[in-house]
Amino acid sequence: MAIQREIWEQEIVENLWPANPHLNLCVNADQYVLQGKVVHIPNAGAAPVTQKNRTSLPASVARRQDIDVTYALDEYTSDPVLIVNADKAELSYDKRSSVLADTQQSINESVGVMMLYNWAPMASRILRTSGAAVPAHVGIGSRRKFALSDLKKAQKQFNIDNVPTDGRYAIIDAEMMDQLTDQLTETQYRDFSSVIDPATGVVGRLYGFTLLSRSQVLSYVGLNAVEPGTAVSPATCAAALCWHTSSVERALGAVNFFEKEGDPQYYGDIYSALVRLGGRIRRSDGKGVLAIVQGAESTPWASGTKYIAGQFVVSNVLTYICIADHTASAAFETDAAKWKIVE
Repeated sequence: MAIQREIWEQEIVENLWPANPHLNLCVNADQYVLQGKVVHIPNAGAAPVTQKNRTSLPASVARRQDIDVTYALDEYTSDPVLIVNADKAELSYDKRSSVLADTQQSINESVGVMMLYNWAPMASRILRTSGAAVPAHVGIGSRRKFALSDLKKAQKQFNIDNVPTDGRYAIIDAEMMDQLTDQLTETQYRDFSSVIDPATGVVGRLYGFTLLSRSQVLSYVGLNAVEPGTAVSPATCAAALCWHTSSVERALGAVNFFEKEGDPQYYGDIYSALVRLGGRIRRSDGKGVLAIVQGAESTPWASGTKYIAGQFVVSNVLTYICIADHTASAAFETDAAKWKIVE
């Protein structure tokens, strides 16, 4: 019997939000989606200048330039899954329901992590962690712990940027969250955890940020965010994301569920799904969004030193990561193939 595609399409949409709480903590631009594929937002130009006690006439006439915001939605498609006819008759569980649930979970994960990448800020909106050195959980070598003072710096920057205090959020991966909470006193942790709400994904509140956590958030190489699915390089650093709900947006377009029952070539039924979703940082100056990227433990490069893969050094004001064990030559340039620039 055929499935009710409309019901599954609705369920895919409804499960995107609880699986990815951050998708609800932003500006919703669904109303600006055209034909399920493109976002087009009419955008007013600069307001006219007002002068006090104008003395020069005629006044200068300026034509307002309206620059609309337009961007394409990303398309997420699940691999088609085949359920052969024999499985429907022989297995003791409903394989179709299991396949559909797995399809939904796969899309949820891809959509969630890719939206964070869409919100990853520019180089000028990056802070670095400053705690003690620990083994990297992304990349190789060592990285600096996520210290309480790092989140406090984010709070200070938001204050300087005049970002509203209500509506500040931060999402942190499990390892960095563990580093952060390990530093809390018993009293601090009690206050931190008083706002825990599994229904919304909230795990705590600290320095004015409501905190969320997930297994994967963001990663950077140098000053650039790494697109999810890209091979991890030795110099990759994990990152947390801080934002205000008015500073980022998401837009949901077409959602489709596909089925082909009784395929004569495959002797069974085939199912797949498609979701179009996109997002962006709303302000051109990036205010209201910060990435807290792991800091690297680096020292000045020195001739004759034994280096191992994963160590960071500074040479001519640039930071490099060692990609092959070696003993340094008399000049850094001689060993250039054994180093990769970080920033």
